[in-house]
Amino acid sequence: MPYATNSGARIYWEEHGRGEPVLAIMGLSFPLEMWHRTVPALSRKFRVILFDNRGVGRSDVPRGPYLIRRMASDAASVLDAAGVPSAHVMGASMGGMIAQEFCLHWPERVRSLLLGCTWCGGLRAVRPDLKFLREMHDYQNLTPEQKMRALIPLLYTAATPRERIDEDISVRMRHIPTARGYYSQLAGTLLWNSWRRLPRIQQPVKIMHGELDRLIPVENAAVLANRLSNARMAIIPGAGHVFTTDAPEISNFEARTFLEEMCDGDSRNKNGQSAYAPARSEDRIVFE
Repeated sequence: MPYATNSGARIYWEEHGRGEPVLAIMGLSFPLEMWHRTVPALSRKFRVILFDNRGVGRSDVPRGPYLIRRMASDAASVLDAAGVPSAHVMGASMGGMIAQEFCLHWPERVRSLLLGCTWCGGLRAVRPDLKFLREMHDYQNLTPEQKMRALIPLLYTAATPRERIDEDISVRMRHIPTARGYYSQLAGTLLWNSWRRLPRIQQPVKIMHGELDRLIPVENAAVLANRLSNARMAIIPGAGHVFTTDAPEISNFEARTFLEEMCDGDSRNKNGQSAYAPARSEDRIVFE
């Protein structure tokens, strides 16, 4: 099995498809297999490189906390192991934070940036209402599967097909994170913010967010867009935090068309400057 090594930790990675490279970074506690609805759609045209963040899946679980900068350097080590100088980078939730950090520290390695259901962290971020979590009793005494099911209202919407949620849980149960890995990742997200540094990102950016996201409220998409000079927003109606499960056709279409546009060079005008339209607060995907 392929592993990259960074700061003494082994990071498991794999790739699917051929074409321009796309580095996919998953969120808090989720293994790389949670891209299972995205990879088939992208790997038909792109070389999709994905990995388990330190602390989950088949990667090592070193002592924490895992700072976002360290996890971004893990991503760099994966590209090194794959022999890829630069790639289109996409990240979901915590993976979107890692993607921002990667772009800020290694801008020459990022061709474009796709940020899903994420935020800038810190005081400028719009916080979720976690009241229902405070009302949960004996959460720590639940089995791993019971914990996953207890968090369904935070990750999905009431309209999410139950069979899709069950499929996600089945995927996650293959690689149950340890408490050490989970809390080390969580600590990294709480210690991180990018708001002041975001204007340094000049690459084309696509920001995707579920309209009904309860974990990272949708207002965070506009916070990011307003700090980025070269971004578009796509708010997915009726979708929650895991919008790749709530609206897989829409999310795959948006990701694929953005990447195709980047590869076709349509983001550059004849003077070589970016022609990618800035985000507008009213931008929204609506499918009849």
